[in-house]
Amino acid sequence: MTSRTWTAWGPLLLALTSPSVAGLRVVATTPEYGALAQAIGGDQVTVSTLAKPTEDPHFVDARPSHVVTLNRADVLIEGGAELEAAWLLPLIEGSRNPRIAVGSPGRLLASEGLTLLDVPAVLDRSRGDVHAAGNPHFMMDPANALVVAGHIAEHFCALDAANCASYRDHLKAFASRLQEKTRAWEAALAPFKGRPIVTYHPTWRYFAARFGLVSDTYLEPKPGIPPSPPHLAQVIAKMNELKIGVILVEPFQSRKTATSVAERTGAVVVDVCQFPGGIPGTEQDYIALMDADVKAIVAGLSAGRQG
Repeated sequence: MTSRTWTAWGPLLLALTSPSVAGLRVVATTPEYGALAQAIGGDQVTVSTLAKPTEDPHFVDARPSHVVTLNRADVLIEGGAELEAAWLLPLIEGSRNPRIAVGSPGRLLASEGLTLLDVPAVLDRSRGDVHAAGNPHFMMDPANALVVAGHIAEHFCALDAANCASYRDHLKAFASRLQEKTRAWEAALAPFKGRPIVTYHPTWRYFAARFGLVSDTYLEPKPGIPPSPPHLAQVIAKMNELKIGVILVEPFQSRKTATSVAERTGAVVVDVCQFPGGIPGTEQDYIALMDADVKAIVAGLSAGRQG
């Protein structure tokens, strides 16, 4: 969006008054944060999400409606590890909302307190779209999701003390359910421990680390760089050598490319998603999303050739 567009929206944004809405108005950059906010906030919050579940979170199309949504927000939840760096800042600046400014109780960085993978020793753009803070796809590890849920409850309590007991009760219920399901997911994936997988982008590094898989082969030659024939030839050779039998693909990634590689390697293409709503039946439910992903990956690993 151009600076002229932002200027044109300025007078309207100054004139905006927040509608009378009960509870906290929460805006999440991506759907997994929105799902956690809903799980913790319950009826005391209204949740909006900027990115669609089938949209590449690195390249969200900034729209005037996003500015209006942020202008009315009491809380903004973002990843905080540069995932949204290409598009979020202009939206926040355009919203002119002090409630979600850096350092305010309404600004929540989900990555705070987490140990991130793939932190680069040296920042070098020739290596692709690397993030200085580390790999931003940490929500694919349910242990990290539980930490983020705790952050959300703390921020909600700080902003809405009257409903703090409710937020903490919801957190306790969410934690109990997530921990029970995590044990089930670990058991389901245990037979495949050490099995390598291929992904389009390093999205599944945390998932693999949590559940004992190996994720170090990507259809992208470098993060954010589209697949090239020479690189795909190397991936095919590696897959054939190691008998890697599964390729994970998300809704916004090229399934055609994955299918082409699978045809040359005997692998199975598995449709997965990192965002609630990207798989039918997972709308606004992080645990349902993870459950669907685990079931799809287990089915793919069972059907694919043994690595």
